Amino acid sequence: MKDLRIAVVPGDGIGVEVIREACAAIEAVAAASGKRITLTPFDWSADAYLKTGVSLPADGLKMLAENFDAILLGAMGDPRVPDNRHAADILLGMRFGLDLYVNHRPVKLLDARLCPLKGVEPKDVDFVVFRENTEGLYVMMGGNFKKGTPDEVATDIDLNTRKGVERIIRHAFEYARATGRKKVLMSDKSNVLIHAHDLWQRVFKEVKAGFPEITASHMYVDNLSLQLVRDPRQFEVIVTSNMFGDIVTDIAAGLQGGLGMAASGNIHPGKISLFEPVHGSSPPIAGKNIANPIGAIATAALMLAHLGWKEEAARIDAAVLEAVRAGQTTVDIGGTLGTREAAAAIVERLKPRS
Repeated sequence: MKDLRIAVVPGDGIGVEVIREACAAIEAVAAASGKRITLTPFDWSADAYLKTGVSLPADGLKMLAENFDAILLGAMGDPRVPDNRHAADILLGMRFGLDLYVNHRPVKLLDARLCPLKGVEPKDVDFVVFRENTEGLYVMMGGNFKKGTPDEVATDIDLNTRKGVERIIRHAFEYARATGRKKVLMSDKSNVLIHAHDLWQRVFKEVKAGFPEITASHMYVDNLSLQLVRDPRQFEVIVTSNMFGDIVTDIAAGLQGGLGMAASGNIHPGKISLFEPVHGSSPPIAGKNIANPIGAIATAALMLAHLGWKEEAARIDAAVLEAVRAGQTTVDIGGTLGTREAAAAIVERLKPRS
C-alpha cells in the first residue's frame, strides 16, 4: 500500500479543534500499522481571508489535484465575514471545481442511549445517504429584480442534468451491490417539481433495471422525513438531490446522536476527494474544549477506507465505538470529557498494545 498524502484545511471555529484530533487519530493508527501518511496543513480560513483578502488561492485546486490523495476539511464559517464569502469560495469551490458529485453520508447508531427514538438499537440505524453534490439549488443561479423595493422578485434555479442525476443514482446502486446491501430508495418531490424531478424518476427507473438483485423504491421527501423518525430500520441506501439530501441527513444525524457524530465525504470516484465532518464551525463554543471530536475522527476513518486503508479505518471505528460505550465522550452525548480528553481516549485505543 502506497504512502498517503493528505491536505488538511482546519477551517474556522471548532473545525480547528476537532480536525487537530482527527489528525492525531490518523497518525496513531498509521504508526501502529507501520505505514506512512503525510498531513500537510493549509491555512484557508476566515483569519487568512481577513488578513489577505484571499479565500481559495487561484492555483489551489490544481495544486491539490496534482499533489494529494485526499483533503480533510474542518467546518467553515465565521461571524466576522457576514456573508461567509470565504466559506462558500473554499467549500463550494472545491466541491464544484473538483466535481465532487457524491456526498456520502453514513448513518450508524453506536449506542442505543444516543438515539432519541424509543426502542431503537444500533442494528436498527445503519444506512447510507447519497446526496447529489454539484447541482440542484446549490448552483447559486438566479437573481433579484427591483431588489429592496415592495415589488422585489427573487429567483433561484434548481439545475438538474441527465449526467448529474444518472451518475449519483448509479453510484448508489453500485455501492449497494459492492457492500451487500439489498435496498436502494430514491427520494424526490416529483409530484410538485414536475420537470426537474420527473428527470429523477425516469433515470431511476432506467438505472435500477441494471441491478435486478436490489430492491428499488421511492418516497417523496416529506414522507421520507417522517419515515426516518418513525422506523429507520427500513432503510439501507438512500439517494436524493442536493437540497433534500442536506435536510434529510441532518434528520438522520439526530438518529445517531447529533451532528457531532456525523461524518461525510465529498467524492469523485477515482479522483481526489474531500472529507469533512457534517457539523458547523459553532463560533460560540470555539476554543472552549467542549466540541465533540467523533464526527471528525469518523470522517478520517471514512477517508482512509476510501483510500484503501480499510483495516486502519476499521480500527478507528472500533476505537470510537469502545470509547462511546465506555462513556468516555463529550457532554453533548452524555459524557464528562472535553474535546482533547475524549479524543485522547480514542487515540489511546489506537496505539500498539504490548
